[in-house]
Amino acid sequence: MATSVSYPIAKFRFKVKWEGLSKENEIGFTEVTGLDYQIDVIEYRDGTDPNLSKRKLPGMRKFSNVTLKRGVFKGLRDFYDWIDGGDAASDKSVVKRKDYRRTVTITLMDEAATEVVSWTLQNAIPIKVQFSDMKADGNEISIDTMELAHEGLTVSYI
Repeated sequence: MATSVSYPIAKFRFKVKWEGLSKENEIGFTEVTGLDYQIDVIEYRDGTDPNLSKRKLPGMRKFSNVTLKRGVFKGLRDFYDWIDGGDAASDKSVVKRKDYRRTVTITLMDEAATEVVSWTLQNAIPIKVQFSDMKADGNEISIDTMELAHEGLTVSYI
């Protein structure tokens, strides 16, 4: 009798896409962190409530910033054009930047490259870019980091 064994999905195969990113310039990342949110608790007790404890009600959701890390490649500008404003780089006004807020999708895949889970960030904006430090006697890959703030996170099991 054959039995089907199911294993948890490994976290090393994933892709990141955002609006405005062309397929031929798709960017790979080495690490994605911050895919979480929490719900604040509202404590409430009415003066006539016979219980001697407060009720706990769900409140506002809070989303963590998402951090993307990638190696530095010659000629790839999409990563930096987003925070710099792209074509609107001469006008640093956030209000006048076209397509500044974007939908970002992070997708986890299994070993066969089948999409399993995706996380979608709504209205994501880059808030920080950290360039790699340099060391004359170092032997590491140059890694740049971009931090994104967003207004919502949805999870889809495919």
